[in-house]
Amino acid sequence: MAYIERAITDIVKKRVSTSKCLLLTGARQVGKSTLLKRQFAEYNRVTFDDKMTRLQAKEEPKLFFLNNPRPLFIDEVQKENSILEDIKVLVDESDARGQFIFSGSQKLELMKGMSESLAGRVSVMELSGLSLREIHRIKFNHHFVPTEQYISEREKELTEYPDIWEFIHKGAYPELYDVERDWQDFYSSYVDTYIERDIHELITADSITFLKFLTAVAARTGEILNYANIAGDVGVSEPTVKSWISILERTGIVYLLQPYSAGVLNRAIRKPKIYFRDTGLACYLTRWLTSDTLKNSAVAGNMFETYVISEIIKSFSNEGIDYRFCIFYYRGKDKRTTGENEIDLIIEENGILYPVEIKMTGNPKAQMGGTNVVLDKIPDKKRGMGVILCLIDKKTFLRENLIALPLKYV
Repeated sequence: MAYIERAITDIVKKRVSTSKCLLLTGARQVGKSTLLKRQFAEYNRVTFDDKMTRLQAKEEPKLFFLNNPRPLFIDEVQKENSILEDIKVLVDESDARGQFIFSGSQKLELMKGMSESLAGRVSVMELSGLSLREIHRIKFNHHFVPTEQYISEREKELTEYPDIWEFIHKGAYPELYDVERDWQDFYSSYVDTYIERDIHELITADSITFLKFLTAVAARTGEILNYANIAGDVGVSEPTVKSWISILERTGIVYLLQPYSAGVLNRAIRKPKIYFRDTGLACYLTRWLTSDTLKNSAVAGNMFETYVISEIIKSFSNEGIDYRFCIFYYRGKDKRTTGENEIDLIIEENGILYPVEIKMTGNPKAQMGGTNVVLDKIPDKKRGMGVILCLIDKKTFLRENLIALPLKYV
């Protein structure tokens, strides 16, 4: 199969041309090195996966830069953060743009090193797995927000997707779309490599215990994060689970969706929800081996929600937007009802809150957006168009301010 053009490419090239350094983060195997080598073939390249290269960078940085002159692409730069101080000196000596490009799969740890050494000198971007837009060669590259303008522009490039469950089960790693790679073999190798090359450097636990932990987290994708519950299943302490969750987030395996915090929502739950970044990996770990069994399983709703959340996140990161300050969820108790009410996703933009429900149904109802009115309590914010992302065939208004959309609109 031909190379799938990544939606983030043009923005990466622009950032390289305007910044002294660029950092591209993302989980292993999402295509960081492939993209950068393809778009910046003229750059010298080294990888800190190589121990001898790391050793020279650490002990003889001047010799390292003589052997590897600028412009330079350093892969897995987080494995030798000490080099960043020397890079800071070099980039400060010149006004040239695009002197260094970095990639790394441990984004939070890497960001710490960048913020300490290269603040104001490095542009940070994130690459995720393939989006549905990329897989179907759709050029539209604007983040999802259910405004009239977005919907109108998106409709110019709509493509009918085949069975969505095939994509949910397969996952989004490029190699699965590049060659006829066996699904189980790929994910088995991925998990082994992830634990061997990333995790052993960050924890002291044995691989079997950590794999049990990975599986326990995958089984809870789309749920409110409960450290004690996971600790009980795995047989480790709650602080250990907190530390390991942080590692999963750092290495791009999970995403923690934060609750929307507003003082007037005093009955709201304050814990984050946890989502696997790749549904194929979550399916492999929880042993859903075919798309049909997944589609008809008890976890289908959570996997569907996980996939849609991931697609929305990709729409932000592929446009170079930091989604962490834009998307939230809400769950709380309303005095008028006995149970809890939830809004699956709240997208905030320009002081407007857009409530999004994610439902595995082809027959959406207006009452599915009943909780949206809670957002009217928040001062200085307006409630925008509500949307239900579901398995409906076409755009359908359920109320004047509530619309049901097929996934192809994301």
